[in-house]
Amino acid sequence: CAKPDTCCIGTISDAPDFDPSVDAETLYNAMKGIGSDKETILDLITSRSNAQRQEVISAYKCSFGQDLIEDLKYELTGKFERLIVCLMRTPPYHDAKEIHDAVKGAGTNERCLIEVLVSRNNKQMQDMVAAYKDAYGRDIEEDVIADTSGHFKKMLVVLLQGTRDESGVVDADLVQLHCSCFSGRFFLMSSRSLTSVVTHLRMVFDEYEKIAEMSIEDSIKNELSGDFERLMLAVVQCIRSVPMFFAKCLYKSMKGLGTADNTLIRIMISRSEIDMLDIRECFRLRYEKSLYNMIKDDTSGDYKKTLLNLCGGDDDLAGEFFPEAAQIAYKMWELSAMTKVQMRPTVRPAPDFDPAADAQALRKAMKGFGTDEDAIIDIVAQRSNAQRQEIRQAFKSLLGRDLMKDLKSELSKNLERLIIGLMLTPAEFDAKMMKKAMEGAGTDEHALIEILVTRKNEEIQAMNAAYREGYKKSLEDAIHSDTSGHFCRILVSLVQGAREEGPADVERACADAQVKQLELADACNAESDEMEMKFMSILCTRSFPHLRRVFQEFVKCTNKDIEQIIKKEMSGDVKNAFYAIVRSVKNQPSYFADRLYKAMKVLVTHTESLSCQCVTVFFCFLFFFSIKSYFSAWKIICKWVR
Repeated sequence: CAKPDTCCIGTISDAPDFDPSVDAETLYNAMKGIGSDKETILDLITSRSNAQRQEVISAYKCSFGQDLIEDLKYELTGKFERLIVCLMRTPPYHDAKEIHDAVKGAGTNERCLIEVLVSRNNKQMQDMVAAYKDAYGRDIEEDVIADTSGHFKKMLVVLLQGTRDESGVVDADLVQLHCSCFSGRFFLMSSRSLTSVVTHLRMVFDEYEKIAEMSIEDSIKNELSGDFERLMLAVVQCIRSVPMFFAKCLYKSMKGLGTADNTLIRIMISRSEIDMLDIRECFRLRYEKSLYNMIKDDTSGDYKKTLLNLCGGDDDLAGEFFPEAAQIAYKMWELSAMTKVQMRPTVRPAPDFDPAADAQALRKAMKGFGTDEDAIIDIVAQRSNAQRQEIRQAFKSLLGRDLMKDLKSELSKNLERLIIGLMLTPAEFDAKMMKKAMEGAGTDEHALIEILVTRKNEEIQAMNAAYREGYKKSLEDAIHSDTSGHFCRILVSLVQGAREEGPADVERACADAQVKQLELADACNAESDEMEMKFMSILCTRSFPHLRRVFQEFVKCTNKDIEQIIKKEMSGDVKNAFYAIVRSVKNQPSYFADRLYKAMKVLVTHTESLSCQCVTVFFCFLFFFSIKSYFSAWKIICKWVR
């Protein structure tokens, strides 16, 4: 699955002025006597290529009549020993040992089998098969067959053949044929389609997405399960991008409690001379933190030092993408522009709706001693906003009472906020949230950004009218009173509700991208105020489809992604506002999901303010988009309420 169309960039290469005899003596002295000089060992081994390490092993035996690997095993311990010893094996023998360890004994390490077999190119696969036979006197294919079953086994056997077409020639006539193979059960992908040119398969995936209106990954998740699903997803991910596949594997090995050290060691060693720089950039692109810092936070001691040497540097300090990550960023923007975001709300108009009956039911739930909160929740959360407005009118007409006042008197705290928020019109709710974000001593800048960045022109204009009617003051004046500087100018620009609409203008998008490129090039010499104003003139006025194209062309012009540039070059509320615009342009549901996650992920220290923020974001998401964890989010909020 290696990518033939991008250059491979490793962090480890041949050391200049290399002398294996000198290195052998240095290692011998580092292990002589009581204790060992671990610093010297790790520095020397991680600054030599694997081919040079093999020469050192030979020189060590010639000079001292001892096996270097056995001496290292004797002198070192734990994860550090495992890492250093693995570095001393040749790549084929290292892969062979990983596969052998994955299938020996009672259990099977399916994840190791998947990772190794989907990511090696033909030569690496064939060398590994030969090394396995030499090291263990057994056939690797027979051992894999004996330890696995079903379609998972069959697919592993296909991969073990190492017969992928690496010619780079795309067969356009087969794109449609192979695309149709994905429409049924996924093992219908023949060995011919599995071993096609990587570029060809990417075209197949793109064509499939146009026809099925979903990604090949989503189709696999819908139709498969278990190890076979994980294997097929890994195959697709490697076809799309091997470095991104390994970036994901590395992240999973370190996230949460504990570290999957075998996975971490295997990947850091196997990719250190191939594409570790690309993996680092993909890691930063996807997870918004450097691989270097995650390793630093998740490991310790000499083990950590060795891994950091293999990592080669901290990408939080890097200035631009390497080629692979730039291509991925470009592709992400391209897919973002092609993807049709379907609005799939969780709340829809209730069938057989009777506003009078609902009004009576709500009155009954609030009458007498106590309040039937469950009845109120069931009615309010299962009616569309338009239906709720009819209930308000019916409540007033039939009972002569103000429903909003009754709800406020009967409910309390967060439940009251949530129910009242649901009963307001979207424009009234947005106006109220804007007011709340600016009242009192502090300002909730994130709420101001979230609302103004994500609303359409007509929604902003309706919010302006609701604000003036409700608070006898223009929203623009309120923003001027409560904010300042460029942040104020950005908000005022957005609150006009005059963003351009319509599709992207390709020629203009290229010009906009080049403008940004020039501004960033001059950023160090020019006033930052000027740069931010020019950014504002594009980010706050162009249509979202147009901005998607601008950001895509910006990657092509600069080899940089606009998200990373904003995070690096800007600061404070201005950075947050521009970053929110970019995230919304790329994928607005994803932006809201991130806001929801951040609202609920921390332990609640300041419950009042955090709960209010969560209610705000939750209502916005509930009204506009679907979310798979809707009921889970609802339960979390209800727990806070109670």
